[in-house]
Amino acid sequence: MSARKSRANATEKVLSNQEQQARINEVKKFMGPIAHKLPVLCSDASILRYLKARNWNTKKANKMLKETLKWRLEYKPEKISWEDIAQEAKTGKIYRANYTDRQGRTVLVMRPSSQNTESTTGQIRYLVYCMEHAILSSNSTDGYMVWLIDFHGWNTSCLSLKVTRDTAHVLQNHYPERLGLAILYNPPKVFESFWVMVRPFLESKTSKKVKFVYSNNPESLKIMADNFDADKLETSFGGKNPIGFNYEDYSQRMMEDDKKMTRFIDSGCSSPTYKALLSKSQLLDSAASDFDSQASDDESDTDEIPSNLGLPDDKLQEATSATTSDSR
Repeated sequence: MSARKSRANATEKVLSNQEQQARINEVKKFMGPIAHKLPVLCSDASILRYLKARNWNTKKANKMLKETLKWRLEYKPEKISWEDIAQEAKTGKIYRANYTDRQGRTVLVMRPSSQNTESTTGQIRYLVYCMEHAILSSNSTDGYMVWLIDFHGWNTSCLSLKVTRDTAHVLQNHYPERLGLAILYNPPKVFESFWVMVRPFLESKTSKKVKFVYSNNPESLKIMADNFDADKLETSFGGKNPIGFNYEDYSQRMMEDDKKMTRFIDSGCSSPTYKALLSKSQLLDSAASDFDSQASDDESDTDEIPSNLGLPDDKLQEATSATTSDSR
């Protein structure tokens, strides 16, 4: 059995609050001076997510967190503005809903059939922008979010191997423990075949968060009723709210969000739910030398951080080919 598959099937550890805090403190010790220079990014809440993602293995969580800090130094996700990615948003392929679920979690609506660009780089950049702003706007205490994925109009031509791989890499490695619930709304049979092949390579706790909902199935529709207020939920998801995505309105909303992002950075990240990820550029710059000084330590830890949601490239290609074949 591969290391990735065994990781997917591993039993999740259950630790007491005291044990959790001990693991958090151990990771901080591993981080050394970086933890002091980046108190926001290395907060207890942030480290806790990385520990959960690595099943409480402190060395692996330490490595994963350092990789994210390096990524944020280079990618600067908090610096992406609406102006940078506005073209990607025009069709409403991903947007933040103007309502939350019943737990107060931010909702990201995704419509994969509405893809309007060919640049993988641009698509991933827009995804990162959406994730950053979803975290910024969250009022939930745990920082989790909900994805509502509308499969209307979807077919296998919408499935890109590279985008799938890069999306999985960014979300799994740099936004761990952010997904609270993913609802796949009216997925076609061909997608179900793809899911059957991919699911064994996912961590159990991740796959359990994915729910299939069909508008003609009263039993599955109960998932929507349990999680959303029908008066706020869009009609495209079985709700009563007729107002869907409007690019002009959303553009104004996101430009206001950009101002809020700037204020949070300048004020030292006062948002309680966002402070675990939002970086201050001056702190990141001062920590760069510490990353270099600890490079040799990282190289000695050869445990690979999985990409593709734990699915090897050959298996992902196989799954993609299978769904394409099934759709013929």
